[in-house]
Amino acid sequence: MNVMSSVMRGAQRLVQANPALLTNFLSRPLLCPARSPAPRLTCQQNRTLAFKQVKGQRKDQKHLKVKAKVEKQEVEIRQRMTVAALAEAMNKDFDHVVEALLNTTVDVDSLELDSVLEERWIKEVVTQSGMKFRWAKLSESRERPNQDVHRRPPADPSSLVPRPPVVTIMGHVDHGKTTLLDSLRKSQIVSTEAGGITQHIGAFLVQLPTGETITFLDTPGHAAFSSMRARGADATDIVILVVAADDGVMNQTVESIQHARRAKVPMIVAVNKCDKPQADPQRVKQELLAHDVICEEFGGDVQAIHISALKGDNLLALAEATVALAEVLELKAEPSGTVEGLVIESRTDKGKGPVTTAIVQRGTLKRGCVLVAGKSWAKVRFLFDENGRAVKEAGPSMAVEVVGWKELPSAGEVILEVESEQRAREVLEWRRYEEEQQKLQEEQSVIELKQKLHLEEYRKEREGLSHLSWRKRKSLLYQANRVKFAMRPSERMERDEMSLPLIVKGDVDGSVEAILNILDGYDAQQQCQLEVIHFGIGDVSENDVNMADTFKGSIYGFNVAASKSIQQLAERRGIPLRLHTVIYKLIDELKDELSRKLPPVVSENVIGEATVLAIFDVSVGKKKVTVAGCRVQKGQLDRRLKFRLIRGQDTIWEGSLVALKHHKDDVQMVKSGMECGLSADTEVDFRSGDVVVCFEELEAPQVTTWDPGF
Repeated sequence: MNVMSSVMRGAQRLVQANPALLTNFLSRPLLCPARSPAPRLTCQQNRTLAFKQVKGQRKDQKHLKVKAKVEKQEVEIRQRMTVAALAEAMNKDFDHVVEALLNTTVDVDSLELDSVLEERWIKEVVTQSGMKFRWAKLSESRERPNQDVHRRPPADPSSLVPRPPVVTIMGHVDHGKTTLLDSLRKSQIVSTEAGGITQHIGAFLVQLPTGETITFLDTPGHAAFSSMRARGADATDIVILVVAADDGVMNQTVESIQHARRAKVPMIVAVNKCDKPQADPQRVKQELLAHDVICEEFGGDVQAIHISALKGDNLLALAEATVALAEVLELKAEPSGTVEGLVIESRTDKGKGPVTTAIVQRGTLKRGCVLVAGKSWAKVRFLFDENGRAVKEAGPSMAVEVVGWKELPSAGEVILEVESEQRAREVLEWRRYEEEQQKLQEEQSVIELKQKLHLEEYRKEREGLSHLSWRKRKSLLYQANRVKFAMRPSERMERDEMSLPLIVKGDVDGSVEAILNILDGYDAQQQCQLEVIHFGIGDVSENDVNMADTFKGSIYGFNVAASKSIQQLAERRGIPLRLHTVIYKLIDELKDELSRKLPPVVSENVIGEATVLAIFDVSVGKKKVTVAGCRVQKGQLDRRLKFRLIRGQDTIWEGSLVALKHHKDDVQMVKSGMECGLSADTEVDFRSGDVVVCFEELEAPQVTTWDPGF
């Protein structure tokens, strides 16, 4: 190239010096035609130039033939990607991501679609797949404004007016709580309770002969309904502790005292059943001293009234004591402003839909109010009192049934009024968002802990292989994990444990809550897994039967019904459908079903023992059979049962007999003191002095070790 440049510059200077030379050169033919008289030198020169040009073109073509780079697929990644999100970004499936992580420290057995991957493993998967990654553009995440609704600040004392007291009747089961209410409001509540025990929170407004009104809450005394008693104590101003004079202080009595003390609510003791001959009210008050409940006659501040709820004795004195204590407490509330209240109980009614029993604590509840409770809201359509009569409004301390909920709120939720339906939706959206964020944080902490434990296990596993070469180390790890790597993740999740999937249906939210609380205390998982796959409120539906059929489970209903068609469908599919109205009977049947799931317990019963005296061979056809000559030392030998040969402390053989003979006769049984010959079903090395034991195996049903506490 340098030579050519020099030649071109020289030619340019020559032409500038003498332009005539350029004219003469252009007038000559550039190519040599056939039979041209032109000098050979000129044509030779032109051919040489043409040859060099072609040679240069070939060089360029050679460079063009270089293999072009293959464009790798680009994957957009971001921090904290899940396995599902990474697979979708790569346009691959879940198994592809798992295979890419097989030879890493990631615990592939625990990977799920929603498992969050670390940044290095995201990059590793993309690189192993022959792709390249780029980080997604970070969008500025603005902090969401808090759109929740809260209670109002305390009201101006000048706007407060007196309100009726909310009184909760608490105590042990069958101590007469509901009978006391029955006598106070002259109704027959106790006759409607299944098994004679209260299984719901009942709310009633009672007007005394003196004109005062008191809102009473009747809580269940059964051990299963601890959460209901706690809820009753939280919603109340005064607790009436009912104790039977013949029974004294019992378990649920002590629990009721603890609930009242935790809620910082004053108590009145009603010593019931004082009309019975074996009644001893003085003993009851002395027993209460052990639980720091000091009655007035012992120098305390707790009133103790002796009553008979069944006969109505001294009930007026109890009511007067309640009113007097309410006056001391100076109970007041603000009747104006937005409504605040508490959900006492919730249920689904066939005609009304979701219904809640609520206590109004502040404001006046009217039809058309928009309420929020937990993650559900309502536009109040109807209000009903305890007798089922429609009321227009409910002031502070009133208990009413609220109809108009879009979804059923949980019992114990706080009710707050909002301005509009749009505002109610904003509140619910914020509460769901807050719950999701909290759940994400909890899951992330669990994931990080699991990853840390796996990393420690991974390092510990490789500590003993650090001195080996990488080939030997990889070979040993492959041999150890060959079976695990060959299995797909779905196959690794299969279990062989016995399990009982359950579907629980109840009439009200509190009943379902009580049953689930009992099931939370299940502690016999090593015998049989107990899994609640679904729970809800309302009658048993076709969806419940379909779900039970899918999971091979059972349906337990409490105070709910199942139509004839549903019962027939469950029977056709072999789904156990168990409906109860008394909670302890439901739990008893559940314990029986768990016990039936367990394999029987096999026990051995020794029938007899014999000592081997001699061994000899007997020809049976063309075969020689070893026969042991024995004497029965204890019990008897029965040919139909199982036998065991014991030598010293070791068991040599266990099986059945082919023949049992007494002298030359085949017999079924040989008794103590007799001699016999026996041959086993396999070749056995009998020796003199061995002991032959005859035993039978007995199967007994196994009972679950779970004790719910009642």
